[in-house]
Amino acid sequence: MSAPVDRRRTLKIVAALAGLPVLAAGVRAMAPALREFRWQGEAMGAIAEISLWHSDESRARATLDSVRAEIARYERKFSLFDPESEISRLNRDGRLENASSEFRDLVAQGLRLGRLTDGAFDITVQPLWKLYEARFWTKSQDAADIQAAALTVARDLVDYRGVRIDGSRVSFERAGMGMTLNGIAQGYLTDQVADALRQAGFEAAVIDLGETRAIGQHPDGRPWRLGVKDPARPGQIARTIEVADMALAVSGGYGTTFDETGRYHHIFDPTSGASATKAVDAAVVSPRAVVADGLATALCVMDLEKAPALLAHFADSRAYVTRRDGTRVLVQPAGLQPIA
Repeated sequence: MSAPVDRRRTLKIVAALAGLPVLAAGVRAMAPALREFRWQGEAMGAIAEISLWHSDESRARATLDSVRAEIARYERKFSLFDPESEISRLNRDGRLENASSEFRDLVAQGLRLGRLTDGAFDITVQPLWKLYEARFWTKSQDAADIQAAALTVARDLVDYRGVRIDGSRVSFERAGMGMTLNGIAQGYLTDQVADALRQAGFEAAVIDLGETRAIGQHPDGRPWRLGVKDPARPGQIARTIEVADMALAVSGGYGTTFDETGRYHHIFDPTSGASATKAVDAAVVSPRAVVADGLATALCVMDLEKAPALLAHFADSRAYVTRRDGTRVLVQPAGLQPIA
């Protein structure tokens, strides 16, 4: 997890056919009565795109206008770029009075993932982000032994169990703690938009707000085909994943690196403070994007042998993990299965 998501998101879900935008793969055979309407912009600092299919242009465009307003509303809660957002005020003051229900809900989901992963997923790694940023990017602090400094920060300031939710108040147990919700906020926002579109009657849409969720099937009657970039071959696709009424999230340390070697990156091991080394990347399919988002980060940190038991808590979820040696494995509650 990291703070500025624009630096994080070089890992991107792309179209299954090279050269096509993520939401445009194979849309040539749609039903004649339906038209595609698309919005492209930013959400939570990441490139964002929404495509929906409908026969009524005015309704579709009005819906996309409403979605843009909702994205802005959620950014005022979760964005670390906005100094007056709820999370920024919490990090500045160590407490947040009258936190919104959405903010408390997302924090609570982050804490649940922390418990289920034995701390492999931890929303309080923000002090680690600040340490690495100061050492490698702004060079405002010269931590010569970055691993020792990171271990100290992890030991003293990183612990999801130090977050308190008391009524409408959210606070930290210790001074100096900080929170980032970037490991789940994009998924949460994606779910809110997808749920709103579904309730408004849209039956075919793909929402990519840093994580991707599909509504229904493609208008030509097949599942949506999403490709995942290959970190070892720029511009190439490592694998194609089909989804229908499901979400897909991908995490990998190469998404944001602090140095040219890629040894230091934004997915931190909350125990050691070092950049995680258990996996190259993890792609998770789940009914909810917030779940897929958090699990993808956790699977890059935790021991893979524990992953099936974790996924058993989340119905209809599966993961595709690339190990450090380049081998790939399908993770399901039933166990691990090697894949080509």
